[in-house]
Amino acid sequence: MIVKTPSFVNGAPLLLLRAEGLAAALLCVAAFSRSGASWWLFAALILVPDLSICVYLAGPRAGATAYNAVHTYLGPVALLSTAAVLAMPAGIWIALIWAAHIGIDRALGFGLKYPDAFSSTHLGGIGGRA
Repeated sequence: MIVKTPSFVNGAPLLLLRAEGLAAALLCVAAFSRSGASWWLFAALILVPDLSICVYLAGPRAGATAYNAVHTYLGPVALLSTAAVLAMPAGIWIALIWAAHIGIDRALGFGLKYPDAFSSTHLGGIGGRA
């Protein structure tokens, strides 16, 4: 099945989305720095969401679904909320790292994936398709 990729965001909306990602990343890193958690934990976990790329071995549709599932703020917000209610600092730290990862990705232009190719994102093409 061939999926036509919708038009990408461009112009001022693209700059706003990337700035929003940067703001989210900076906020999460600042909150993490005040949490008392180890920066070794941050370094060890910051790239963990990118392991979802491995699902692309099963095809671009499955890969995009897995990648998008861990590259939206819904997961970190749910984890942060739950961890805060249950007073679980480790959950809060992980949620902040996870959200920082997403923000950094957005600031760098790595958006949510379309199922036609890894390089096809809502923020524009990446890699050879940029």
